Amino acid sequence: MAEAKAASLADEWGGGTFPYRVSHRKLGMWLFIMSDSLTFGALLVTYAYARLSSVDWPTPFQFHPSVTFSTVMTLVLLSSSLTMVFAVAAAKKRDKKKARLWIMATMFFGAAFILLHSYEWHHLIVDEGLTPFQLPAEWAHKWPGASPLFGSAFFGITGLHMFHVFTGVCYLGVIAGRIRKFTADDVEVSGLYWHFVDLVWMFVFTLIYLMSVDFKP
Repeated sequence: MAEAKAASLADEWGGGTFPYRVSHRKLGMWLFIMSDSLTFGALLVTYAYARLSSVDWPTPFQFHPSVTFSTVMTLVLLSSSLTMVFAVAAAKKRDKKKARLWIMATMFFGAAFILLHSYEWHHLIVDEGLTPFQLPAEWAHKWPGASPLFGSAFFGITGLHMFHVFTGVCYLGVIAGRIRKFTADDVEVSGLYWHFVDLVWMFVFTLIYLMSVDFKP
């Protein structure tokens, strides 16, 4: 009787008799996330070092429209995390039709983020004149000692993140297209990747956008 009760509790908990057992897909994704975290961490630490060591690091973003626009991008990406949670929950309930719809909603928000980010790049490059190796003349006049590294750091970090979002949208497209052949564990693994991409953006948004606000009139 006691053994049956213990087995029932183990099944409800989900770990069974091997609480540390995970699928090879999930383990592989966690290892990828750990290695990719080191990549983004190194880039953000390097950016912070370059900023602190610079004589006059530019802070070019206004609250409106720059920070307002980037905040909208952040809300779009956070919305995609919410829909991804619903997708995983539906997959665990074996409702693959609903899981597919939630995954497609996640893809929509991801694609919207890419479009908004591309529009921002277009504005900075075409309208402002920012390039990876040169600051706009107006910025150089406002911050005479500013380093041109701002452009390369901005486009390098945000570009790498945008590539991860694009990869995630393609990944989710494969999961949604073949949802009947995948298990709930496969959907959960794709969710791990998507939540990681969203988490990285929160650091990028804080360090590159919010800490680069121009408070001068």
